[in-house]
Amino acid sequence: MTDDRELTLGELALEVRSKNAGPFWITMELFMRSAEDYAIVADEEFVNEEVVARLYALDPAAVLIFRIPALNVVKISFPRPVAQGSLRDRDIHAGQHHVPLAALVPPRVSRGS
Repeated sequence: MTDDRELTLGELALEVRSKNAGPFWITMELFMRSAEDYAIVADEEFVNEEVVARLYALDPAAVLIFRIPALNVVKISFPRPVAQGSLRDRDIHAGQHHVPLAALVPPRVSRGS
């Protein structure tokens, strides 16, 4: 029996993580396994400022995306919703912010037999 369900970015990537980039910014990183996988996530039609803004309820102008082909990495940074360690901060290390990004399904990638 084959599993033809679509892969998520989290399954396709070597690692997807988020972390603090100072007390006012979050950075997420997509570490891809190969140049082919990197090309999927580096495609500006798939991962772009508007997509990230929609996932995290942000202004697209606040989203910064860095594509690093030599490392097969895409980095995404944006302002934290609240300052790190403030009373309303529910994730002081920003360690869970990557989850919506990791759940995205890239185009034309499916699990075969």
